[in-house]
Amino acid sequence: MNAVIPQPRQATRTAATAGPRTTGTWRIHPADARLRGLAATVHALLTPHLGDRLQPLGASPDPGPATLPDPGPATLPDPGPATLTLALDDAAAPDLPAPVGIAPTGEAEPLDESYRLTVGPRGIACRAATPAGVFRAATTALHLLGTSGDHIPCQELTDAPHFAWRGLLVDPARGYLTPGELRTLIDLAALYKLNVLHVHLTDNEGWRLEIPGVPELTAPAPDGTPRAFYTTDDYRELQAYAAERFVTLVPEIDLPGHCATLREALPGLPPAPAPEGLAGRFPYVPPLDLADPATAKAVATILDDVCRLTDGPFVHIGGDEAVGATEESFVRSIRELRSLVRGFGKHPVGWQESSRAGIGPEDIAQFWVDVPMMDLPDTAEELASRPELLAAGQTVEFIAALKTFFAPTDHDLARVLDGGGRVLLSPQSHLYLDRAYAPQVVPAGQASTAARLGFPTYRPLGVEHTARWDPASHDIPDDQVAGVEATVFAESVTSLDDVTTLLLPRLPSVAAAAWTGRAPDWDDHRSRLAHHGRLWEQRGLAYLASTEISWAGATDAPSTP
Repeated sequence: MNAVIPQPRQATRTAATAGPRTTGTWRIHPADARLRGLAATVHALLTPHLGDRLQPLGASPDPGPATLPDPGPATLPDPGPATLTLALDDAAAPDLPAPVGIAPTGEAEPLDESYRLTVGPRGIACRAATPAGVFRAATTALHLLGTSGDHIPCQELTDAPHFAWRGLLVDPARGYLTPGELRTLIDLAALYKLNVLHVHLTDNEGWRLEIPGVPELTAPAPDGTPRAFYTTDDYRELQAYAAERFVTLVPEIDLPGHCATLREALPGLPPAPAPEGLAGRFPYVPPLDLADPATAKAVATILDDVCRLTDGPFVHIGGDEAVGATEESFVRSIRELRSLVRGFGKHPVGWQESSRAGIGPEDIAQFWVDVPMMDLPDTAEELASRPELLAAGQTVEFIAALKTFFAPTDHDLARVLDGGGRVLLSPQSHLYLDRAYAPQVVPAGQASTAARLGFPTYRPLGVEHTARWDPASHDIPDDQVAGVEATVFAESVTSLDDVTTLLLPRLPSVAAAAWTGRAPDWDDHRSRLAHHGRLWEQRGLAYLASTEISWAGATDAPSTP
């Protein structure tokens, strides 16, 4: 078998003879001049795995057409470097159904990412009708090179995605990541055929994007301490880097709640009108009041700059957890935020709560929670059996208030569907990868790291739990699914190693469901995952060596800070 993740739709052995050596020298050949830039991207993605066994681009003579060279006798003592051929070929594209959902590029029809990959005795040919398809084939080739032992079996793989939008949310607002670290996560997303990086840029804990029209947002703190943020040049370069890997950046400016940093930068903005009886009961940052002229002007300036700086067609407006705003104020804010983003030439995306401001076919709502999904106790006795909640200082009173606040979420999904909106699937139950790992799956050497990672009120669970998620379980018609997106919020993280330890080995499971449209078979999936630990180690990525998986060729307990 191959250990490719996501598992390709069709895989056929084509010869009994051994294929190319994974341990030998390799070269990349773009068979079409239009793929030279793509060849450089593939070369960069393969370098951590092949090192100096990967020849520089253009180091060998051009072998000619897009077909693999004649292999000759299989017993040749020195066949020379194996070739990874990249070729555009309309005839090679497999006849598979078009993807479901919304194209993150904004095109009316999702990008054709289908491909055909052929392994012969002397190399691998990646063929597709589009550069995106060729690139997806090249990431499959990377998996084969990194997980196949000494030789890759001769075979042909054909594949195409089920969902058009396959995303990962990262949270530098709470746990800042340098531009280089974000590029590492873009590479990881591309490695598993994800095509969206949703960047949660603002929250109570931080504002991470330079806004030329409101420089106060990233000015040094009152004590002179510089703030960590992305300059406009950083942001443009990150988008270009992602685009080379067929990943679209979607920025999130989380409003009207989650706004402490904005309030600190622009003191004096009035709070949104609060529901009667709420004041003084629980601590929260008052949401913004977009009925206030000064607030509305500042928000318009921010969104104007964000939309002008963003290459992709989507801007996420947040809209979640606006604790302390009346329904009327919240609805007005969401409608104004949507109107501003559309007026600035982009398509707004909002968390599911935004559906309460009305929703139609032009709207995308990111579904993340309902009360049953929160898995919270009802009684003191039930709370006593949840050590993670007790350690977080939760009380029966606070949990009851939390359930009351989130009670409307039980109806959000139906509201989106009834209004004809599109659903971006990110259920907290399975796709929030900031969930702690269950202690029983954590190897002894990683116990201290695992104990401090994860959102404190989520029940700790294993890798199998994430892998069992089936997108069809939500009973959403295909024409109302926007796509699938995993999240890794950063309340508990202090480094890139922390982020990747939360993501790995769970992210490939979500990527498999997003690409194939179904939950992977767990026994097959974990046997594939067993070979990916060494890929992550070659890339310098920390991961949790879950005892659910019999790791092959990797260390038993990767070191993490």
